[in-house]
Amino acid sequence: MIELSRTIAANVIQPRQANSYKGTYGRVLIIGGNANLGGAAIMNTQAAVQSGAGLVTVATDISNKTAIHSRLPEAMVVDYHEHLEDYIQKSDVVLIGSGLGDEIDILKECLQTIQENQVLIIDGSAITMIAENNLSLPNAKIVFTPHQMEWQRLSNIAIANQKREDNNWEALVNFNQEPILVLKSDATQVYLEHELYQLTVGGPYQATGGMGDTLAGMIAGFAAQFHPLGAAVLAAVYCHSAIADELSKTAYVTLPSKIAEAIPAFMKKLADTPITADGLDEEQEE
Repeated sequence: MIELSRTIAANVIQPRQANSYKGTYGRVLIIGGNANLGGAAIMNTQAAVQSGAGLVTVATDISNKTAIHSRLPEAMVVDYHEHLEDYIQKSDVVLIGSGLGDEIDILKECLQTIQENQVLIIDGSAITMIAENNLSLPNAKIVFTPHQMEWQRLSNIAIANQKREDNNWEALVNFNQEPILVLKSDATQVYLEHELYQLTVGGPYQATGGMGDTLAGMIAGFAAQFHPLGAAVLAAVYCHSAIADELSKTAYVTLPSKIAEAIPAFMKKLADTPITADGLDEEQEE
């Protein structure tokens, strides 16, 4: 098991090149937020935009359009019932499931359209619908972001047995390809390329609604601009809880929207931190 550390994130988040433009930092499509759960899509979008994704589009129930535009004029909003296939095909990273509810036709269209060169992040309701309807996964770069109950539904591993990492590896290899698994809990773990990464920052101040939606949006934003995918996922998972940890020094609860607001400054700090030959950054060495 490898500790998910600040150094891992600092090695991923580097200063931007002067000759880059918004297309350099990827196109993210967020598919989620039904008429009752639009807040989930908003938190996805806040995190993806604040993480630095070049272009973010939200395909959602159209009733959410005004709310999303009022919070995030940087994002484009479209109706997920219209021309969804076209938007998926134009994207580098697709995040689906947060607040999607039981919109299974939307999910099926996404799974049928996604291509092998695209990243597909599967969250929330999409995980449950895949499990309940035994849907096949596409040939794509897949990241699952379940909480423990969602992983129980998908893997048939009881929550009590998820602490044994061999159980989770066995479930992952049963998929048609081995996805990256971000298993959210009070001690979040990332299963990646036969290595288990353990998150050691964060705490109970994160136990509030929308926390996972913000994490999923961060993963989407990082995946759009940093490569390889596995390293981008690790950096996003670390930064999400490390920001919450910093905020907890002056706040009893670290709200997901406040974490999203703090992402650019935290990334700037990591990008400006030199990495020494032994892999430790200067802040760690002091």
